[in-house]
Amino acid sequence: MLRNFKLTAYFYRRTWMPWRRLAGLIRPTSRQQNFLGYFGPLSLIVLLGIWASGLILGFALIQYGIGGHEQLSQERLTFGRILYHSGETFFTLGYGDILPTTGGARALSVIESGMGFAFLGLVVGYIPVIYSSFSRREIQISMLDARAGSPPSAVELLVRLAGRSDDPGMDQSVLDEVLREWERWAAELLEAQISYPVLTFFRSQHSNQSWLAALTTMLDVTSLLLTGIEGVHSGQAKLTFAMARHAAVDLAQVVNAKYDSGSADRLPETEFEQMRDALGRAGLRLRNDQYGREKLRKLRSMYEPYVHATGRNLMLTLPAWWNAEKARDNWQAGPWDRVIQARGLAGLSAGVQGSAQGLVGEDHF
Repeated sequence: MLRNFKLTAYFYRRTWMPWRRLAGLIRPTSRQQNFLGYFGPLSLIVLLGIWASGLILGFALIQYGIGGHEQLSQERLTFGRILYHSGETFFTLGYGDILPTTGGARALSVIESGMGFAFLGLVVGYIPVIYSSFSRREIQISMLDARAGSPPSAVELLVRLAGRSDDPGMDQSVLDEVLREWERWAAELLEAQISYPVLTFFRSQHSNQSWLAALTTMLDVTSLLLTGIEGVHSGQAKLTFAMARHAAVDLAQVVNAKYDSGSADRLPETEFEQMRDALGRAGLRLRNDQYGREKLRKLRSMYEPYVHATGRNLMLTLPAWWNAEKARDNWQAGPWDRVIQARGLAGLSAGVQGSAQGLVGEDHF
């Protein structure tokens, strides 16, 4: 049993649940999301403290067991004072008020002092690696804003890619390039968040973006491509779907997500028809026979239970397959927009936004 025990995984399972319950009491949603965002960085600091405390306690138990210490005040040595001695040795304070007097105790003190330096080096190297991995993850998520909307959706991504050329339909080379980028992103996401589970709890800067929403969007996109869109080859989509599905399954286990058969259907029949119509207006004809519908249903069953469970556990919202109401992307919004309008410059603001929309087409990028 002890061989399967992982301190970091145990720590996050025991601390995230009460934090999540406390967040459930907070209203409005924006404040709740801000509160949830504090967990990742704070938990990293606490986890480092637990590691240091565990080493200090372990060395103190060994030192107390082997004995061979002398206190300059000639007071009786208790376990509490040996624990203090272990702490000052680990952090190399070197007060010298408690001295090891035997060879074993001295050797153990030297080893613990070296362990303290090693721990400091670990902290110096560990934290930059965490934030570097977080930064790489978020760069790709931010790029999705202009490609798939805010929040992202599979239909919006395909429609915008199809709108890049004057001819109706999809540019296969552009599509494959985008899918290859996201295949690599899914692989890096899986490797980073399995190696550093704390990254799972680091949230994106915008409340309508998340690593789970991006991953789910790419699974939706590749599912549609594998179902069959006229004139579009699905070779790269198969590879991207396989990698993204692998990440979804393994990362659900990282957060100890539980399967829930009662999760809401993300694509009811009425929305499926509306999605097909939206794709059709962009020149993308989705296969609609019985085989196509069954294939899409099977593909969805391979990942939706996992992303549903992960989203529920982390309090992250899953994206829709398509957004019926057009909303401004994050890049189109700004903190001064209301100020400009309040000063009577609404016409200028509308002109600027109209120019931005002109750059990206009538409805999309």
